[in-house]
Amino acid sequence: MDSSHDKNATRIPTLGRFPALDRVTYPSDMRNLSVEQLKQIADELRAETIDAVSTTGGHLGASLGVVELTVALHAVFDTPADKVIWDVGHQAYPHKILTGRRDRIRTLRQPGGLSGFTRRSESQYDPFGAAHSSTSISAGLGMAV
Repeated sequence: MDSSHDKNATRIPTLGRFPALDRVTYPSDMRNLSVEQLKQIADELRAETIDAVSTTGGHLGASLGVVELTVALHAVFDTPADKVIWDVGHQAYPHKILTGRRDRIRTLRQPGGLSGFTRRSESQYDPFGAAHSSTSISAGLGMAV
């Protein structure tokens, strides 16, 4: 085990419990996987999201409702070049895990931690600072224009 794995193990308490998810740091890691492998990632991502939110608090239902959608979007599209705009920022917890922030997901909504919403300053995978419902419509229109 290398030292970077040791550091991640202290920040990701579930490391080793989710073997498929452990192999995903960024969406590109999922681009050539089979449907069965993507299903396993989705199952593990759901469990990781539940574990993280049970630690930090947050809006769990919105994120659980989009786990498979999140895996599919990131596996099929060329994110971050292709923009994914979340309608409600609380849907983005699984997105954060798949876009290089799994090691910090347990800082969600904590002082100095990850935002409970998407935030452009947090990641190139967050093209819009989503907050609450329907602001995504005007953001998407603006990006398209």
